[in-house]
Amino acid sequence: MSLGRRTSPEVAERYAADKELAAGLRDRLADAQEAESRLRSAQAEHRPYEDVRELAIAYDRALFDALAAANAAERVAMGTKTYESGDAKQRRGAQIAARRARAKPSVRPYTDEADRLRTLREAHKLSFRTSPSIAS
Repeated sequence: MSLGRRTSPEVAERYAADKELAAGLRDRLADAQEAESRLRSAQAEHRPYEDVRELAIAYDRALFDALAAANAAERVAMGTKTYESGDAKQRRGAQIAARRARAKPSVRPYTDEADRLRTLREAHKLSFRTSPSIAS
């Protein structure tokens, strides 16, 4: 008989999926760094627009994957109490637990990494157009 807090099968399933995704965080960060270096070198070599565009899209996709893994790692570090399920009262309890968990020193590095990746992705989207501008 377990004396710990019981979790629903749905929450346990989501937690296991997040744990699996979070395990690949380092690989996804390395992929994003490699994609960025390929993009920057193509820009420095003044490669054709089509080549640079493909590399920019690949970099955005790599950042998206890394961000998903960072968010999963953050949720895993916060624990199963923070997963929303059930009625409104349970959802509110999960939101409060998540806010409390984000303040813990053990969760903070994952939150910072997710924020850093989100900022990188937004800066990339704002600085690089993937479609040519229409000249009038």
